[in-house]
Amino acid sequence: MSNTHGHGGHDDAHDISKAVKTYIFIFGALMVGTVITVLASFIPFGNPKVNIAVALLIASVKAFLVAGYFMHLISERKMIYGILGATAFFFAGLMYLTLWSMEPTSIIHFIPNVP
Repeated sequence: MSNTHGHGGHDDAHDISKAVKTYIFIFGALMVGTVITVLASFIPFGNPKVNIAVALLIASVKAFLVAGYFMHLISERKMIYGILGATAFFFAGLMYLTLWSMEPTSIIHFIPNVP
């Protein structure tokens, strides 16, 4: 019995074997990324914002691997990349607002003098 592409069973087994190898490689890369994230958390960069930026950079690479390979976005159309890019843009904006609100000098911490 053949699949929808007209290939026989041998090609299907080869395709599955190749996909499994890819998934195992990506899983290994995610594990290495996790170890790098943990190790980077112990490096004193001098500014906590740099530590956060490094952690977010590593997390972004790992998110690309998950979205690209496990969610099969690596082979999708430009529209999906546009949606993914917009999501990343708004996520970065929300992270910026979170970090900004933690600053003691931000307007959110302003306490007016009420008589």
